[in-house]
Amino acid sequence: MLCWRTLFIRIACACICLQAQAQAQTQAQTKGQARLSMDTPLLTQEVGDAARGRAIVANRQLGLCLLCHTGPIPEERFQGNLAPDLAGAGDRWSTGQLRLRLVDPSRFNPATIMPAYFKTEGLNRVSAALKGKTILSAQQIEDVIAYLETLRNPAGN
Repeated sequence: MLCWRTLFIRIACACICLQAQAQAQTQAQTKGQARLSMDTPLLTQEVGDAARGRAIVANRQLGLCLLCHTGPIPEERFQGNLAPDLAGAGDRWSTGQLRLRLVDPSRFNPATIMPAYFKTEGLNRVSAALKGKTILSAQQIEDVIAYLETLRNPAGN
């Protein structure tokens, strides 16, 4: 029979081990993000247009971004809360990271539920009508990136 003291010590050790594992995983993800954030080249010859990008993010039939994300688009009601807030995205991620997160978010998080907007291979549960097609075009990806880059936190926040 275990005494309370021994049980407490075992639980404390287990918590310390779990915390160490979580820290190691976070460090590995950070190193992976640094490696993956190398300047990912433009997908098109034309630089993205932030106004078109905002329209794509707000469009519930095209980008579906607001299904999971909240963003600084006050005219759109019922925004999601499953994913990070888009406000401040331009401060949190580099252009290359934003591009890679849209093209293939599983490179940052293999368990992500975010769709790969510009990937056609290695996907699961894709309808026959959409096989081999991207969700967004290369120019649309660049437009969304241009918009996300404009989302900065006010100074001091």
